[in-house]
Amino acid sequence: MAIPHASSLVDSPAPPPDGEALFDVGLRLVERHDGGREAREFDMLGLRWDLVPRVFAPVHTDSTELFTGWLPFPVSGSFLEVGCGAGVTAVMAALAGCARVTALDINPEAVRNTALNAVRHGVADRVRVLHSDLYDALAPGERFDVVFWNSNVIHAPEEFVYTRPMQYAIFDRSYATHDRYLRDGLTRLTPSGRLFLGFNSLGDAERLHSLAAESGARITERERTIRRAGDVPVTFQLLEVAA
Repeated sequence: MAIPHASSLVDSPAPPPDGEALFDVGLRLVERHDGGREAREFDMLGLRWDLVPRVFAPVHTDSTELFTGWLPFPVSGSFLEVGCGAGVTAVMAALAGCARVTALDINPEAVRNTALNAVRHGVADRVRVLHSDLYDALAPGERFDVVFWNSNVIHAPEEFVYTRPMQYAIFDRSYATHDRYLRDGLTRLTPSGRLFLGFNSLGDAERLHSLAAESGARITERERTIRRAGDVPVTFQLLEVAA
């Protein structure tokens, strides 16, 4: 069964909710993405993709399609995706000419899903998929030409407890994962490598920029557009992080 694409362009969006309302948006997004219990398929970027249960469904938001189209894939180089989900971006990186692609996810079902799509599209020889909390599964000396994460932007309080794998794709408790992504990501780059973050207006931009300043990094917006994430108008941004 194929999943229809639910997102659309909006001309004059209302501002996103904040505080408790924003957290409620996150809860609704978890339910939307975690609703399926059977393997399904979807269309994106001119290709057909497998989607297994309990994996972030790219059709419910424009983020995956936008960021994949915006990223400067290093042809003949190496690409690392943190939080690969169904594997669309990692597979498209290989199809775009990356010689070595590594895809990481904390959700074991996402690891399986990405591997399925790498086989489906004939790039399993170039796409390595690892179960990993951020960079934990990588060897200490591994470096990449481009590193990317479509982040779990909604801030969760310190007392929040993760009880479902999908929550890791939506919520970041105390922005600890963003902090670590920024601090450790720059050390994972080749000398000319680039570090990118997929972000949106449901996230805590002030906290993100504060974390970047604390780690000695600067953030530059490379692309932006306004779309919907489910029933919420959102500004999507591709950010680049540099020392």
